[in-house]
Amino acid sequence: MDDPKLGRFEVLAEIGRGAMGIVYKAKDPMLERIVAIKTINMGMDRDGAEMYEKRFYQEARAAGGLNHSNIVTVYDIGKTDTECYMAMEYIEGAELRTLLLPGKPLPVPRALSIAAQVAEGLAYAHERGVVHRDIKPANIMVPESGAVKITDFGIARMRSSSVQTQTGMMMGSPKYMSPEQVIGKRADHRTDIFSLGVILYEMLTGTTPFTGESVNAVMYQIVNFVPPAPSAINPSAPAALDAVVAGMLAKSLEERVQSAAEVARGLRECELQAQGAATTATSTLPLGSLAAGATPTVVDREVKSAVLAQTLERSRRAEDDTPAPDAAPARGLSRTFDSLEATQRLVALSDVALTGDPAAKHPLPLSMQATSTALSGGWRPRDTLVVAAGAVSGLIAAAIIVLL
Repeated sequence: MDDPKLGRFEVLAEIGRGAMGIVYKAKDPMLERIVAIKTINMGMDRDGAEMYEKRFYQEARAAGGLNHSNIVTVYDIGKTDTECYMAMEYIEGAELRTLLLPGKPLPVPRALSIAAQVAEGLAYAHERGVVHRDIKPANIMVPESGAVKITDFGIARMRSSSVQTQTGMMMGSPKYMSPEQVIGKRADHRTDIFSLGVILYEMLTGTTPFTGESVNAVMYQIVNFVPPAPSAINPSAPAALDAVVAGMLAKSLEERVQSAAEVARGLRECELQAQGAATTATSTLPLGSLAAGATPTVVDREVKSAVLAQTLERSRRAEDDTPAPDAAPARGLSRTFDSLEATQRLVALSDVALTGDPAAKHPLPLSMQATSTALSGGWRPRDTLVVAAGAVSGLIAAAIIVLL
């Protein structure tokens, strides 16, 4: 960069680059410590720059308000004429994604330690109203020594946040998204638990539980398939760990583990078992979200219907709770209508509302089934009278026009 300083920080080297900005290694001369400086380039269109600047400051507020050994520490934020920057803790280590190689699982004790530390960091954030919403290996730093760190709260949601995401907008990385994120519904703290479950599964087996040749294929599997248990792929994984993973990957929010603290406790118990220590604790987490064999299986239709109905109902409740906007909505349209959400709801209803004929090639939504049933019964007497009256009225009008 032309200017080797950002605010009071002396830039030493570039350590990472992305589409929106650069990460530098820098020195704080006042405190004599090395920091990482994350920047966002503001040289873009005005609307885009404002959106990313708001999200950048939201990340700073989200992470800056958290003081935990497993969450990266934010020291300072600032702005120049061309970019915003954030000074944070510099970590000597690697992103977890660089440690995950296809077909090569991590040693079970190491996988358990990493996942437990991430769960403990998430539990702390969730207790303070911060949901990360983009937990993935690239956002987990594994240092050479010391605690694992959660980074990048760029799309985090806070209870007090004024930066809102559009209803139906997908936030997160496809392979690590939860079912509710896939169908575009509001993500709460249990979304982070699901994403961590995907990461834990990948660390234990050397592959993600939901795979495909395209983003759409991966997202379809997240909603429609359950993966085999980790122990079915990696015999060194303890059986008790299957219960923990199953609870984290449950598609229904009610069946999923309800807190990251509970996940951390379950993983610490498994650590003790893996080390050969005696423990009398037993897991009560659900087992139904994993396949019985060594291959994925299609999710039970009743489970899928419950997931879709649950998220649709949650969305309707959210709409009811949303204060009315100042401007009146377009007549006949919901104030929260957008094409993505409408499409998602139509797909959801079309997929779960099958016709009574099991051989039907094209299942219909419930509303279309009702219409189809009404049409198949022929005209009712009232319909005939209405059409006849209309025809007579037309003839009378034509006669008057001719006479004039």
